[in-house]
Amino acid sequence: MARVLVIGGGIAGTATALALHKAGFEAVVHEAHPDSAEDIGAFLTLASNGMRALAQLDASAAVTAIGFPLTSLRLLDDTGTEQAHAPMGEVSDPLLHYRCLRRGDLNTALQAEAGRRGVTVRHGARLVSVEEGPDQVTALFADGTTAAGDLLIGADGLNSAVRRSVSPGTRPCHAGQYVFYGYTRTASPLGADACITMVRGSGAAFGYAVSPDGETYWFARVTGDPLPAEELAQGTPARWRDLLLPLLRKDATPAADLVAATGEELMVTNATEIPTGTPWRSGRILLIGDAAHAASPATGQGASMALEDAVVLAKSLRDAPDPDAALTLYETLRRPRVEHNITVSGNISRGTPTPSAAARPSDEDLARLLEWDTDLWAARHPL
Repeated sequence: MARVLVIGGGIAGTATALALHKAGFEAVVHEAHPDSAEDIGAFLTLASNGMRALAQLDASAAVTAIGFPLTSLRLLDDTGTEQAHAPMGEVSDPLLHYRCLRRGDLNTALQAEAGRRGVTVRHGARLVSVEEGPDQVTALFADGTTAAGDLLIGADGLNSAVRRSVSPGTRPCHAGQYVFYGYTRTASPLGADACITMVRGSGAAFGYAVSPDGETYWFARVTGDPLPAEELAQGTPARWRDLLLPLLRKDATPAADLVAATGEELMVTNATEIPTGTPWRSGRILLIGDAAHAASPATGQGASMALEDAVVLAKSLRDAPDPDAALTLYETLRRPRVEHNITVSGNISRGTPTPSAAARPSDEDLARLLEWDTDLWAARHPL
């Protein structure tokens, strides 16, 4: 297999191109957005597993140059009383520390790293349709151009255009909450350095972390029906503050003061997920990342799972005897883990009990799976 088309230049797509390049394949990224920062508003945390995947792509330096580390988690109840404070993630290895950063900054950093390695990222390429042939797959774009390859990876997110070809009946669904994100420099909550504080509020789940330069990143998850699309499109920061503050002022925590101190950098989105068991693949086309297995943000694992996808896909294509076997291997390795995350995260959002972690590989098993020199085909098919 010589040429891979990657549709989507976000976290999943660009990381996949980096992984494929390292594995010896030619990958070209086609991104609909005209520049690198498709989503400039929300922030995210990369967990230790996501940072481990980045390390296998030799991309740690590009990401640790932005954002800030998180090494502990503090839990407050609705009275503001600290219930727990414990280390978080693999704190013994600085490369594996959790990292808090803006999504747009991460996209930009990964795309810049791709450019440094000679991986092409083509912006303004909005996919219209995909045509499969016996020997190749062709992508047709809104500007009238086309691109052909041996394999097409749909890494184009929650509202994936590629998914229409693979599974036209699959639709994202509401995960039981809507989520606010905001930033402020004018409120200074108490807390340890490199710590994320989670608040079990009576009206909302709230979390915040303070950057080394004093900017507070916060989020709030509120249980309820999805906000209408027109309200999301027309809403203002003032409107979102008015919606959220009454829920937070019931409690004696820092949450209300942080939201009240937030200016224009405030956004809201509905929590959505892709149902488990939906198709990921059709012939030479494969969905990855949120296009395949979007989960509610409650576990904070979306970006980290996408980075894992990138490593496992590239290694599967490198190690398996043919592309069909490689894509089958990839799905066998990834589906139990990511669908476990969808279920757990959705249950947290809905306030229902979570299942056991039986379907989730141990940290040791995951480390072996991601280790670049591990032959995935040989590990699954010993002589």
